[in-house]
Amino acid sequence: MFSFGQDNNSYKVSLKEMMDASGSAESYKVAIVQTIKMLKSQKTTAPESFWQDFEATFIKSAQEDLFDLLLPIYQKHITEAELKDITKFYHTPTGRKFAEKTPFILQDSMAAGQQWGMKLGEQLAKKMQEKGF
Repeated sequence: MFSFGQDNNSYKVSLKEMMDASGSAESYKVAIVQTIKMLKSQKTTAPESFWQDFEATFIKSAQEDLFDLLLPIYQKHITEAELKDITKFYHTPTGRKFAEKTPFILQDSMAAGQQWGMKLGEQLAKKMQEKGF
């Protein structure tokens, strides 16, 4: 269920606080910077000053655009009271450590997932070969 008006503004503030505390906001910023670096490597004719201006402007607008897309998703699944509880957790020593380590956990998990996927693919190929496909 969506909330509107003042409640919506309050929810937005609570969500921003949670994203800051959890490190999500910073993670999104890093992803945006990486995307700009990739674009920069593809569009080598633009001067460095263009990229600096673009990055400074784009980071702010992209984060706000992403936040606006995420807001109704969070509202659909998590109450404002729950957001506040989650934020409290991220302000504890354990929560701060979890926020700090999450990018590394995700990176290692993605590598493990790739290995798992390759193993599955090999098993599928072997099974298909055994069955004559």
